[in-house]
Amino acid sequence: MAKFPEAEQRLLNKKICMKCGGTNPPKAKRCRKCRSTELRMKAKEGRGV
Repeated sequence: MAKFPEAEQRLLNKKICMKCGGTNPPKAKRCRKCRSTELRMKAKEGRGV
């Protein structure tokens, strides 16, 4: 992935809203854009080809 662990944390340690696609901090309970509670962690691995 990234060359540095700090960069990898910054890029991948986020939550993504399933409704609007907004990015949120990892501790978020609700989306900052649409206030939805449907959040998931950002995928750490690719979808695969």
